[in-house]
Amino acid sequence: MSFQSHVVTSEENGERIDKVLSKVNEDISRSQIQSWIKDGLVKVNGEGIKSNYKCQSNDEITWTIPEPEPLDVLPEDIPIEIVYEDKDVMVVNKPRGMVIHPSVGHLTGTLVNAILYHCKDLSGINGILRPGIVHRIDKDTSGLLMIAKSDQAHLGLAKQLSEKTVKRKYEAIVHGVVPHEVGTIDAPIGRDPKDRQKMAVVNDGRDAVTHFKVLKRFEEFTHVECRLETGRTHQIRVHFNYIGFPLAGDPKYGPRKTLKMDGQALHARIIGFEHPITKEWLEFEVEPPEIFTQTLNSLENLS
Repeated sequence: MSFQSHVVTSEENGERIDKVLSKVNEDISRSQIQSWIKDGLVKVNGEGIKSNYKCQSNDEITWTIPEPEPLDVLPEDIPIEIVYEDKDVMVVNKPRGMVIHPSVGHLTGTLVNAILYHCKDLSGINGILRPGIVHRIDKDTSGLLMIAKSDQAHLGLAKQLSEKTVKRKYEAIVHGVVPHEVGTIDAPIGRDPKDRQKMAVVNDGRDAVTHFKVLKRFEEFTHVECRLETGRTHQIRVHFNYIGFPLAGDPKYGPRKTLKMDGQALHARIIGFEHPITKEWLEFEVEPPEIFTQTLNSLENLS
């Protein structure tokens, strides 16, 4: 068991407890937190509460992260590129088209299945279907991902994500010619009220900040570098669509007439973080996949 605590701030006054805890534990899903509350693992000022409890300033929230359940996700001999590994953490280069963890419609062939074949020791904080997963990137986004091999490492990495100290840089190809050399998109993201399968910029969404700079302009597209300050679901895709420059190839947020890439042109190129145990700074970089590079070359030739 792992014990955690948080004192409610004035800014969090009046917010539901599951919402507050989902902000404190950025990679723990709200449904998982609600499950903990139902099981009596979350208390406020020493008392059990319901998931709709409205927090008050200076409330002391304490919660217990339960021991992981036995895994029932089967290891699969799927090749994966391991960029770094020690007894506590791994960094992998996820290919385009690979789902991170099992879910409805994707019970096998996921990154978790592949990692379980390679490594038997993974953190269990995120439950039996997402062992070791500290943060996620979308199925058709390629690039670097941190994996926790112990609960202590998981908590340390998740804390860095919450405190916004993890360095995460992406490359993207977007529709249109972005006029600014650099910029910041600061707009809250939540579920799209018109389509629950999508995310959108909404007034009551969670804080979301993306910094960007232009790498190369083409006739109808722009190659950009993005630095994440927060890590919301579909953040880069939603933010660039919001400012009128949707990602090329994006089937969910982009136009139908786009580049043929079988998914959004988005690559997690750089990740840097403090090792949760040794405290050493680690930083890694991987080149985009061939289809990304070929697309850039084609745009260059057309310019």
